Amino acid sequence: MRLIATLALAAVTAGAATIASAQSFQKPEDAIKYRKSALTVLATHFGTLGAMANGRAPYDAAQAARSGDAVALVSTLPWAGFAQGTDKGETRAKPEIWTEQAKFKEHQDRLVSDVQKLAAAAKTGSLDNLKAAWGPNSGSCKSCHDAFRKD
Repeated sequence: MRLIATLALAAVTAGAATIASAQSFQKPEDAIKYRKSALTVLATHFGTLGAMANGRAPYDAAQAARSGDAVALVSTLPWAGFAQGTDKGETRAKPEIWTEQAKFKEHQDRLVSDVQKLAAAAKTGSLDNLKAAWGPNSGSCKSCHDAFRKD
């Protein structure tokens, strides 16, 4: 049963990545709004998992699993919103996103990979597994923010 669930999640995640990469935006501000929305949803569910992992909220296995599913899916979405021409406007994105695209892509890939591991740990029903997977994930977010987001 776990294998089927894992394969189903992989298929959904791959489909979401395809959907995200196929996004076309009429205006740059639409892309900015899209990526901000996706990152807000990601941060919300990521924060839920972090609060449980760090003891700031009681552990709830069902909520951890739901948030794990959410971060696994949503972590694949915001990148389509970083299209050319979206470096201006209401954004905290640094210009380095567009001048250092290979480095930015490395950060994206690391986040998606780490989040998939976090999501798998969140679905085990074990707080210890969630705690073990939490550390690398918080580092993924911070390193990207440090390099590519204005304060």
